[in-house]
Amino acid sequence: MLIQAAGLALLAGLSPTALLIAAVYLGSARPRLTATVYLAGAVIMSLAMGVVILLVLRSANLSRPAEHTPRYGLRLGLGILLLLAAAAVIARHRRRPPDPAKAQQGFMARLVANPAPATAFLAGLLVFAPGVTFLAAVQVIATARAGVDLTALALIIVVVINVLLVWLPIVLHMVAPDLTTRYLKAFNGWLRAHGQAILSVVMAAAGAFLVANGIYGLAVVH
Repeated sequence: MLIQAAGLALLAGLSPTALLIAAVYLGSARPRLTATVYLAGAVIMSLAMGVVILLVLRSANLSRPAEHTPRYGLRLGLGILLLLAAAAVIARHRRRPPDPAKAQQGFMARLVANPAPATAFLAGLLVFAPGVTFLAAVQVIATARAGVDLTALALIIVVVINVLLVWLPIVLHMVAPDLTTRYLKAFNGWLRAHGQAILSVVMAAAGAFLVANGIYGLAVVH
């Protein structure tokens, strides 16, 4: 259970947008304060939604042996949804190449344009609103027959991994601020150019895993 949930959380946490925003905040006038507030928003959103999703799924009693088919049917459905989303991202990227000038006009770009603690907290909440991959990670926990202690530990692990690309740059910045800032700035151009491709690959990988897991679970005869 822990390995599956952690793996899906890692895929959920591989967000180009989250890393780009962290890089912007770490290059601002108050880098550590702004980035830490951004991290706080990300953790609060991830933890709050993780608890809500966990309680909703646990209330459906999907961890019971009798709910074997609905449990794996849900995983299959989430996997198909992720594969469709990945295909949509690829199709949109091929149909209309990104225009850097227009990309700067988005709401999130305007929110991040003037780094400040208040807007950084809001950015953390918005960027880490739960996606399908995060939902799948929590679903693995919710449908496992585990006690309260193990469930709480698994959820904390998922949240920590989900915000990996926020706290890791902050830690690196504390250890080597100049080097971290320089590498993040150099990496930003590549990430902006390939962010959509990275996102589609991550979504496709998570979707393929969930589809395979769902089909396998439904095919197993108990």
